[in-house]
Amino acid sequence: MAALSARTVLLRRRGGGAERSPVTNIELFFDLVFAFAITQVSHSLLTHLSLLGALHAALLFVAVWWVWIDTSWVTNWLDPDRTPVRMLLFALMLAGLVLSASLPEAFGERGLAFAGAYVFMQVGRSLFMLWALHRHDRGNFRNFQRITVWMAGAGVFWLLGGVLDGAPRFGLWLLALTLEFGSPAIGFHVPGLGRSTTADWTIDGGHLAERCSAFILIALGESITVTGASFFELTWTATAATAFVAAFVGSVALWWIYFDIGAERASRIIALSDDPGRLGRIAYTYILAVLAAGIVVSAVGDELTLAHPTAPVGGAAAAVLLGGPLLALAGNIAFKRVTAGRVPLSHLVGLAILAALLPCLPWLNLLRLDAASAAALVVVATWERMSLGAAGREAPAVRR
Repeated sequence: MAALSARTVLLRRRGGGAERSPVTNIELFFDLVFAFAITQVSHSLLTHLSLLGALHAALLFVAVWWVWIDTSWVTNWLDPDRTPVRMLLFALMLAGLVLSASLPEAFGERGLAFAGAYVFMQVGRSLFMLWALHRHDRGNFRNFQRITVWMAGAGVFWLLGGVLDGAPRFGLWLLALTLEFGSPAIGFHVPGLGRSTTADWTIDGGHLAERCSAFILIALGESITVTGASFFELTWTATAATAFVAAFVGSVALWWIYFDIGAERASRIIALSDDPGRLGRIAYTYILAVLAAGIVVSAVGDELTLAHPTAPVGGAAAAVLLGGPLLALAGNIAFKRVTAGRVPLSHLVGLAILAALLPCLPWLNLLRLDAASAAALVVVATWERMSLGAAGREAPAVRR
């Protein structure tokens, strides 16, 4: 077994206390693949704006998030400046491009390509970790033995789903994703290998926080790209300009609500925590997926509004124009509750404003609803800024 393990140490050198390992250029380069993936998911939802299309898009988005967050955990332990680790990331990028290119037809003719790329990334990365850790970190090596078993088991269902069509594909992929998504919550328990605890996951909390902020920026980047590209193709009328401004203001508000106070404060808290693995699992692995999904759905609503600003609000349009901001606010509420120990009143008021728009839908068109949703987000951002200000960025008592 030792002959199949890395002789040199590939692990990061860690600082102490709040000092974080730097996010490297190769990690940011890796993220570019997922900018493409988010665009593909967004356009897939816009093209198939129905309940079934939403279910498909939700499953694909969670799969994209999951393969990205798993890789971010791995590069939290490994040093991306070491050549073998860089080769791993390049291989994952290539597979990620195949996965991203397959997304629009993942429930069509490219299902097996999508599943194959996904399984290659998940299982291949875990096998690399076994090779890298065996001589140098026995505790985490045992952790990745458990992870590899779960990834390989889920991979069987991913590949079977890729071979089948229709409802069986969706069902098998949902089962596979449930296995992967739920496994950290039970410590990747495997009979004979035991289970992991969050204390075993000795991560650099500040680094993970910065990596996750990068994904939120990727999602917001999709929103900005959609806004600019769609506006470019339109005839520049007053109505089009108003839709353009509403979309931009909504994106700025979404950025402000997460980054102005919550992101840096949470980064400081997890960096100083006695159990960063617990916060990393709950806040950054699970909860931020909800926030990112809300941003992506909001981008779909903006694109729909820019294309048909004066159209009446149907059920599908209302679902994305209100659902996106609702998801984003719910994600922010849960994130700030876990990291800061409080539920922001401003965010609850924002949810109430969005809910109050429901009875008004018969009298609104897409532009008015999009503008009203953006205004609700601006209220939240302004309220939190004015109520907390610079003091809100300071970390409260560390969440143990």
